[in-house]
Amino acid sequence: MTTTLHPTPTTTPPTAVPRNDGFSVVRSDTSLGYNLPQRMGRRLWLPMFAMALTGWAVGFILAIVEAGTDRSDVDDLQTLGHLVPAFMFIGFLGVFAAITFAVARILGEFRKGGGEVQEAAEAPVETLKMPTTAKAMLGFMMMAMMVMAAGIATNFVAAGAFDGTNAADIIDSARYGAVGAGLRRLGVVTYLAGITCGLATIIEVLRFQAIRIREVAASLGQRH
Repeated sequence: MTTTLHPTPTTTPPTAVPRNDGFSVVRSDTSLGYNLPQRMGRRLWLPMFAMALTGWAVGFILAIVEAGTDRSDVDDLQTLGHLVPAFMFIGFLGVFAAITFAVARILGEFRKGGGEVQEAAEAPVETLKMPTTAKAMLGFMMMAMMVMAAGIATNFVAAGAFDGTNAADIIDSARYGAVGAGLRRLGVVTYLAGITCGLATIIEVLRFQAIRIREVAASLGQRH
């Protein structure tokens, strides 16, 4: 009796291939799925958004308390004056992080889905390498998170370090508040720069996938 052996299909490791249109890609037999930042985006966008809502809620409650505090109670007013922006910007940090992670999640769906379409068409799977704009988005996000967190921490330090009983404390509190405000605003600007890079990356990915779909469709037409 003759036994027919069915060899296990081999999978070619992803290999960089040249293209004439300026895109840097790797070629593989199957979809490469999500990369690490995209997997993080899928897991973390919702917790970051929940943190944003929590920060805003606490900041809003503290603002109401501040509005009802006796204007002669300098100590409490000084403390609340630092805590309100600190919690409000915890909200902004969370929502900007959630937006950035959501952009990474969108890019992950393009990467995974685009590869699966090529795989289903029995064409070589070409996956766009991480564009420079995507790397810039990650860099801006990390810098923004650190800068904004430093500004928030400055407000918490100021809220707990001064008792408002003398003019020197009040002046120092104002200085801390100014430093915290500057850091928080710089963090916002940096986050927005990163989000802009993320949107530019989406455009780049859409351009590549449109070209690749036409190539796959043309190869299918030649086969049939």
